[in-house]
Amino acid sequence: MDFISSYLESKTTGNSLFANIPKENTGIIITIPVFNEPGIIFTLNSLLKCKKPPCNVEVIVLVNAPPDAGISQLEQNIVSCKEMEGWEKGTRDKFFNLLFYDAGLSDNPGWGVGMARKTVMDEALRRFNKINKPDGVIVSLDADCLVSENYLTEIYEQLYRRNERKACSIYFEHPLTGNLPVKVYDAIARYELHLRYYYQALKYTGYPWTFHTLGSALAVRAEAYVKAGGMSKKQGAEDFYFIQKLVPAGGYFYLNSATVIPSPRISDRVPFGTGPVISKITMGDQNEYLTYHPAAFVYLKEFFDRLELLYDVDMQMYEDIHTSLHKSIQEFLIHNDWNEKINEINNNTASQASFKKRFFNWFNMFRVVKYLNFTHSGPYLNKIPVDKAAFNLLEKTGRNIPGSEVYGLLRIYREMER
Repeated sequence: MDFISSYLESKTTGNSLFANIPKENTGIIITIPVFNEPGIIFTLNSLLKCKKPPCNVEVIVLVNAPPDAGISQLEQNIVSCKEMEGWEKGTRDKFFNLLFYDAGLSDNPGWGVGMARKTVMDEALRRFNKINKPDGVIVSLDADCLVSENYLTEIYEQLYRRNERKACSIYFEHPLTGNLPVKVYDAIARYELHLRYYYQALKYTGYPWTFHTLGSALAVRAEAYVKAGGMSKKQGAEDFYFIQKLVPAGGYFYLNSATVIPSPRISDRVPFGTGPVISKITMGDQNEYLTYHPAAFVYLKEFFDRLELLYDVDMQMYEDIHTSLHKSIQEFLIHNDWNEKINEINNNTASQASFKKRFFNWFNMFRVVKYLNFTHSGPYLNKIPVDKAAFNLLEKTGRNIPGSEVYGLLRIYREMER
């Protein structure tokens, strides 16, 4: 536990939020950052409907606000605290312990969703440290989410009880009907199709560490959380950066037997992610979402398929393989010090397996995204509507598709992940 204590002393954002000690059998702590969020009670009630796992469960809610928060946003935070206080007093037969803390208006100019998520996950780590529980599971959830009834029992069975597993992304589905305007559901269908198309397209390339990166659908063991350096402090995409540190360490998996149901509503609380994307789509002239062209993934696949040829070969072979790749890959590799890097990887590996792992530690998800943006910003490719891209990929992988309508495509892509 010394490494956890060291992390708590040097890398946390503040002091402990709660003085009490968790029950000894606490195995799962759900963490929820809340800013200007009117739906926290729906989330708590959804958790209350879950089947109880064999271990004790805690739910920690951090109510917070960045320095530039408006009056109405701060007022909503006060309402959220009062609602949770009333829920705590008025709800009987709770199987989990609810802890909530109002952090008030931050004076930190860098405060955002990353800092909030890190603060509440660090607090879960402290609580596991108090009961000497390095294998305890810290779950990251958002206050606009519902969950399936087997959410907690599957986290318990698939992660907590499996020592070889360290962290996971959790399956998600946005609602496609409800009391929001139809254009919002049309927008979320396109955005979710983009997420699933990207996931399948990346798998098609042969990239070994393909996972969704939603902060509301994530769980990690306390010790793995520390070894990855804790949640990122970034004001957006903090979940993406954190998961990229978790995956190469091993033991990361896709928990697709339970479901997180994020809200599709418009939001401006974060600079990236679902809320801003839905706002952009619904405010635009055309209700469509542009995504990466399938050809970009074909070019990546051609590159990754040649990896075995790059192990322990001379410079001439490097050059021959490099010139056999698509021009966009060639140019991107030159801009990323290809010759120097491939030599360094070869000089520090003693087998094909170690070469491949070291290569993908370099050509990681960050670099994949950089390549995709690079090849869509120059003379090579343009982004296309997501329904066309998703249909094209299904055809390319030999699937029989009845049509190219967005909702039908999304159903197919969902089934591919379950």
